[in-house]
Amino acid sequence: MSRIDAKFAELKAAGKKAFVAYVMAGDPDFDTSLEVVRGMPAAGVDIIELGLPFTDPMADGETIQLAGQRALKAGMTLKRTLKLAREFRKDDDTTPIVLMGYYNPIHNHGVPQFLIDAKEAGIDGLIVVDLPPEEDEELCIPAQAAGLNFIRLATPTTDDKRLPKVLQNTSGFVYYVSITGITGAAAAEAGDVAPEVARIKAQTDLPVIVGFGIRTPETSRAIASVADGAVVGSAIVSKLAAGDNPTKVLEFVKGLADGAHSA
Repeated sequence: MSRIDAKFAELKAAGKKAFVAYVMAGDPDFDTSLEVVRGMPAAGVDIIELGLPFTDPMADGETIQLAGQRALKAGMTLKRTLKLAREFRKDDDTTPIVLMGYYNPIHNHGVPQFLIDAKEAGIDGLIVVDLPPEEDEELCIPAQAAGLNFIRLATPTTDDKRLPKVLQNTSGFVYYVSITGITGAAAAEAGDVAPEVARIKAQTDLPVIVGFGIRTPETSRAIASVADGAVVGSAIVSKLAAGDNPTKVLEFVKGLADGAHSA
């Protein structure tokens, strides 16, 4: 059982929904980023999504793009991202970490070596947004064999014909993108999300977590109430972009986590 599976089993036993938080590794610098990540479990974060900086993040809006640029400017790389995870693991061996990003840095690192290094660093799952199911032999299947969950995105445009393909080799959880478009583009609406979550859950036993467009504790609660949990990224990253210190950022995160946990 992976840390992700164990976390969902724990939450289910407690009758709680999951709160997942995203930050870009190395934004605005390595030490600040590590401090925020280290503080997340105490702020109520159940699963940490660690963004892998990349020069051409096609699925992301301006907030995440700029975070990636800040991280790259501060010298962040795939190796340093894994180092950040290793530093976190010195004090926390239970909170799941999902590495989220694009395939190019992984390909450049070399898939076999990346999987060894990611596992050694304490990474539990991968979300690679530009690798469709047709490319599963490239990374998804090797990752599963290495003991890493491969988490797939489903979107409002993933119809009933496409959905089984998307779910085929997915593990850990399904990440449902609540809006059509890039990160940070619009607000999520629970009324729109609920039937889509039900449609996905009719075809899988995996938890369905909803992200994109969640910026307030109220929305976090509303979305978590119709799914297995909520993901917040851009709203947290915005706080770092505004210059908020880790304490302020984590106070904001705690409000979002409390929202999801009260669903």
